[in-house]
Amino acid sequence: MNDSPARHLALQGASNFRDLGGYVTYDGRTTRWRHIFRSNHLGQLTAADVEIVRALGVRSAFDFRGVEERATGICAVSEITVHSLPIEPTVIAALRAEVARGALTGPVALELMRESYRNYVRHNTHSFRALFGHLLEDRAPLVIHCTAGKDRTGFASALILHALGVPDDVIAEDYLLTNSHYKRDASSVSDLPADVLDAIGSVEASFLDAAFDAASRDYGDVETYLRDGLKLRPAERTALRERYLQS
Repeated sequence: MNDSPARHLALQGASNFRDLGGYVTYDGRTTRWRHIFRSNHLGQLTAADVEIVRALGVRSAFDFRGVEERATGICAVSEITVHSLPIEPTVIAALRAEVARGALTGPVALELMRESYRNYVRHNTHSFRALFGHLLEDRAPLVIHCTAGKDRTGFASALILHALGVPDDVIAEDYLLTNSHYKRDASSVSDLPADVLDAIGSVEASFLDAAFDAASRDYGDVETYLRDGLKLRPAERTALRERYLQS
């Protein structure tokens, strides 16, 4: 009998709101339930959704959306303090450039997605570093999100789970849960072919692999990226684990 809390919370206005709790680490500890949530944006929550999020006790949100994205989806929960860690979206502009060249296909779209993940490491490590600073200082429960809660949020969540000692295969499983839950806004991008929309509206393991490969290329390996890129020294790593793991 499984008496664990629900991992996915079926909110009407946020399809991808999930808990990072309940994952077993290499040393047999478990990520704490109801401490760290990951989600798509919180600007379309219904009144009932707001009550659910309030009941969870969420007080802080870490928002990876760019400037224009934030303006069109203000957090609907007044008690939540939103911390902006902006990573401007680049994929749609790159896709449209390929359309203009007459070169856009599904495989091209997938490679542009992988490149965007490599760029999280190359150009946006400062935002992920800032997130870990907040995780060490802020009080849980908290939520991490972007627009869809799948790419910027997906990489951030994978980094958190890695730092806590969760095995790679479990991290990949959590990442891919987006494909079971995320319902994309059909009106958000309508000028691209269906196979391209499918490519960018879901996640695949190769996206996350591309980010970790970039970390390995630039830093030697992912552990060194956590240490030197995200500035998680042993003391910070221990503090993170004490805060977000249970025996």
